[in-house]
Amino acid sequence: MIRTLKDTTSSDVDKELAKMREETGIRTLGRVLTLVIMADMGHSERAIEAAIAASHEHPCRIIVHISHDPKAANRLDAEASMGGDAGASEIVVLRGWGESAHASESLIAALLLPDAPIVAWWPHSLPDCPADHSIGRIAHRRITDSARAEVPWDSLNELRKRYTPGDTDLAWTRLTLWRIQLAAVMDEPQKHRINKVIVEGSEKSPSVLLLGTWIGYRLGATVEIRESPQPRGLYRVTLCRDDGEVTIYRPGRNIATLSIPGSADQQIALPVRSLAECLAEELRRLDPDEVFGEVLNEALSRSEVRFTQGSAPVPAGDPSDYTEVYDA
Repeated sequence: MIRTLKDTTSSDVDKELAKMREETGIRTLGRVLTLVIMADMGHSERAIEAAIAASHEHPCRIIVHISHDPKAANRLDAEASMGGDAGASEIVVLRGWGESAHASESLIAALLLPDAPIVAWWPHSLPDCPADHSIGRIAHRRITDSARAEVPWDSLNELRKRYTPGDTDLAWTRLTLWRIQLAAVMDEPQKHRINKVIVEGSEKSPSVLLLGTWIGYRLGATVEIRESPQPRGLYRVTLCRDDGEVTIYRPGRNIATLSIPGSADQQIALPVRSLAECLAEELRRLDPDEVFGEVLNEALSRSEVRFTQGSAPVPAGDPSDYTEVYDA
């Protein structure tokens, strides 16, 4: 069910949602949180699709604010969806002009679920300071995506400077499966010291820099980051030990090869994670991500990792395999 409201207010939208619940027979909300998305005009569809998919695991009210001309006369249009394609969520898309072009607490206050956590997500643009944003101040978690920035190192440094507990970034979330596999290798009883770490991937991917920083900080080892000529994110990590190299190498998007000296190579599942999967992971935990904060505040501030010229290129494959340079 979809309702469109022109030149409206958030209070009127909330009343319309109540009418829609009555008509559909939904008497209780059953929503565990409110997800507020600050989307860029013309780029909101993918973020909404990811939020709907994530809502099957975390039923929520999704509020999407799309900014239009801030110099135009003040006006707010809305579209409310419930059931059907909305998944396990209620979706409110707000399109604002004039003063309503700026996402703020006062603009969405009437739509917030009572006594439910609030998660703020900027899927496209990095705010100056998420915690100082009008909606960021009331949010339990604040999600950004530094992969959208032109220079990953600069974007990560900006995140570090303005970091507040509760902040997180999808460039870090994309690394979860890589970190699980690497932690398993690094946590094994070691007879051989790891002297150096080589991380290979796209210079456009902040995930590559974050992983190198995390490993170097955890192991106290020198880290070299090699640039890949392929339009990809992360694809190979090498731990250089006295007895040889431990390597996790993923040339495609799903299967990686784990090579350990003295053992046969293993094929492991290491799929590229979708936007919906990354968002769902962030919605599972509403407490601060302490490891991410430590990597930003402690490791990144004294990290000296930089990109160097790559060695062997990634084998050529189907170009459709490499649709996003920030894939991890």
